[in-house]
Amino acid sequence: MATNMPWWEKENFNRRRPYLAARQAILRALRRFFEDAGFDEVETPALQVSPGMEPHLRVFKTGLEEPFEASARPLYLHTSPEFAMKKLLAAGMPKIFQVARVWRNGERSDLHHPEFTMVEWYRAGAGYGDLMDDCEGLVRAAATAAGAKELTHVNRRCDPFGPWERLSVQDAFARYAGIDLLATIATPGDPEPDPAALAAGARRIGVEPGPEDRWEDIFFRVMLDRIEPRLGEGRLTILYDYPLCLAALARPKPDDPGLAERFELYACGMELANAFGELTDADAQRDRFARDMDLRERLYGDRLPVDEDFLAALARIPPESAGIALGFDRLVMLASGAARIEDVLWAPVAGGSAAGG
Repeated sequence: MATNMPWWEKENFNRRRPYLAARQAILRALRRFFEDAGFDEVETPALQVSPGMEPHLRVFKTGLEEPFEASARPLYLHTSPEFAMKKLLAAGMPKIFQVARVWRNGERSDLHHPEFTMVEWYRAGAGYGDLMDDCEGLVRAAATAAGAKELTHVNRRCDPFGPWERLSVQDAFARYAGIDLLATIATPGDPEPDPAALAAGARRIGVEPGPEDRWEDIFFRVMLDRIEPRLGEGRLTILYDYPLCLAALARPKPDDPGLAERFELYACGMELANAFGELTDADAQRDRFARDMDLRERLYGDRLPVDEDFLAALARIPPESAGIALGFDRLVMLASGAARIEDVLWAPVAGGSAAGG
């Protein structure tokens, strides 16, 4: 098959029809799962004051032209519906989910697409452990809907119906890299730990840090090289309790403030979801945003605006709340056996091909 065949050519489109049928079945099952669990489905605008504050994400910027205003107001396509959905928690919604289109610039690969679908759900009065249970039920429902007895990706397999693995980040580094991760953080909770100890551990296992690498950079070098490929092999893995310096929007653990209530879900070496026990301290969140934007400015020369409305809403969110974002397209890939994300999209963003065999 010609690799430059347009995605809409019948031969090419028909090749992808089984994957798209699985997508439809999984979407129906997903909505039934949340309805049965008492969630409300919500819809929030893709245009936001802030697209999200992750320092390494590239974003899409536009301008909103209001009637009778002389100039356009800068807005962004969101990288996640997180900020708007947390405002709904503040408004009193107890259990919500959304199937959202999201945008991230500069991303196109077998696992990445500039526009993709995220499933996010939030629980007020619940912890991140409740989200772990949600994940097990949701992924099993998706596999059942697709008629899949296992999840697969590039000759790797895992069983969603058997027991799942719950592995702490500290234990993963010890098991797969021989590194005592928490010992490399001189002061638990330090937002900028000294990278020297972690760099020494990385070199010992043959992962060479860059001369300007920060602690976080070395963490992800080891993670991507030695740990992530081993996760979700045979069974799904929930990787939990990240060091607080990698907390993002997660709250510190009450019984161990050096760690954050954050987990990621892995299947067949692929990251599938990212979850937080929600931080509801606006001052602490503002400080984290400032550090992230300082880093972004150092690395890429720009800053993103803070959504002040979001920070104002944080104080109204119940302190025991939790939220998660799951890559819907990746879930469809795993349940249908598709090798590339464009195989499970009805149509790719212009510039892609959805071709090949």
